[in-house]
Amino acid sequence: MRRVTLFVNGSSADGKVVPVFGSLEDLLAAASAKLRVRASGVYNGSGGLIDDVTLIRDDDVLYISEADSSEDPQDERSDWLTLNVGGRCFTTTRSTLVRKEPESMLAHMFREKGDDTTQRSSLHLNRDGPLFNFLSVLNSDGWGNKQDSQGAYLIDRSPDYFEPILNYLRHGQLIINDGINPLGVLEEARFFGIEPLAEQLETLIKSLQPPDDHSPLTRKEFIRFLLGTTTKSELRCQGLNFNGADLSRLDLRYINFKMANLRGANLTHANLSGANLERADLSMACLDGANLQGVKMLCTNAEGASLRSCNFEDPAGIKANLEGANLKGVDMEGSQMKGINLRVATLKNAKLKNCNLRGPTLAGTDLENCDLSGCDLQEANLRGSNVKGAIFEEMLTPLHMSQSVR
Repeated sequence: MRRVTLFVNGSSADGKVVPVFGSLEDLLAAASAKLRVRASGVYNGSGGLIDDVTLIRDDDVLYISEADSSEDPQDERSDWLTLNVGGRCFTTTRSTLVRKEPESMLAHMFREKGDDTTQRSSLHLNRDGPLFNFLSVLNSDGWGNKQDSQGAYLIDRSPDYFEPILNYLRHGQLIINDGINPLGVLEEARFFGIEPLAEQLETLIKSLQPPDDHSPLTRKEFIRFLLGTTTKSELRCQGLNFNGADLSRLDLRYINFKMANLRGANLTHANLSGANLERADLSMACLDGANLQGVKMLCTNAEGASLRSCNFEDPAGIKANLEGANLKGVDMEGSQMKGINLRVATLKNAKLKNCNLRGPTLAGTDLENCDLSGCDLQEANLRGSNVKGAIFEEMLTPLHMSQSVR
């Protein structure tokens, strides 16, 4: 490594030995720091200006000229500039745009021409990325150098979203005024290649999003929902959470509760005529006295539910469909179930005392330990059903072998 001895303005006193490396600008910067002056040029002993660092030899004695502050293009006044962003002007300093995020698009746009950091840093950029493409335009004297009639640099972006970015570059804090969408600021941060700010904005946006609300609907909320719709509207409540809700004595006709959570809900004396409860969870729910005419309960889970004195019989002849339902341990005592479809349903340990079960489909139904005492099973289809331990006492009509009980 070469080294030289430097003196200021032709003086032969207070010289400093300085290493020579990099460019001529690097030497001037080192001289300014060592000699505590604003070095503007390097001269040899004969007064010749040295404009190329390769002309300097080891142990040369050189002289530094000190810049006149009134003529120095690097003084503080030249650091100020104006940006015209989408028709709105912002006044800031070049150092503000360059210092905080030196790899950002704004830093590359407004870094001094003599600073070769742009060329060095661009070597490490992704050549398919937006910042590299922008720098290609910038280096070819494109968009980044265009100015309006007042000398302000033109930037075709949203001023409302740009302001928080400029303030971040000024003081390092993310501050967004009311009424400004953080998503817009995020897009600008990504456009200008300010990744730390983009990460902060992503965290902010995520924190502002309301958490997923899985809490059960209340009776008041559901009644407000019902009142806001006409009686002819098809209400879709698929998958909603009514866990433990009090829906007793409400008119719930033809509502689609498919796959809804009605576990432990109070549906006593509710009108569920024509409702769709397919694959809904009605376990431990209370439906005593409910109107279930023509209800659809395919594969519904009603284990442990109470359905005492319910009416499944539709005068229009539409049969309630509970095919494949889980009715383990349900209490359906005294219910009107004429023509009901309970094919391959599970009624193990269920209570069906004194039910009207005329003409039901019970083929393949699990009736193990089911209490059917006092039931009317006239014309019931019991083919392939499991009646192990079932109670058939006090039957209103005799059970014939032709009904294929096994």
